[in-house]
Amino acid sequence: MLASLTLLLVFQLIGETVVQWLRLPVPGPVLGMLLLFAALVVRGEVPLALRDTANGLLQHLSLLFVPAGAGVMTHLGLLATAWLPISVAILLSTAVTLLVTAFVMRAAARQR
Repeated sequence: MLASLTLLLVFQLIGETVVQWLRLPVPGPVLGMLLLFAALVVRGEVPLALRDTANGLLQHLSLLFVPAGAGVMTHLGLLATAWLPISVAILLSTAVTLLVTAFVMRAAARQR
């Protein structure tokens, strides 16, 4: 498990480094995740230890939302003053996500 966590953190570090170096408008962990995905595609399989570690992290994913919830409660006054742009951003991003997901699913179904 330690080696798998190290691998995940190394890819996150690589993503952060590339984002800082190239000044990309993408979060470093997202780029690191894409690089990890590419490496796993090239390899052709996910190692069992990495799969087990990822499943363990996913089982406790809800714990990662506790700091975000605390941050929301801390900045409740800011949310009260900027509720309209925040609501519009949430609604638009949700709609775009649904449309992109539907498009990808339709394209994947056609290929099958």
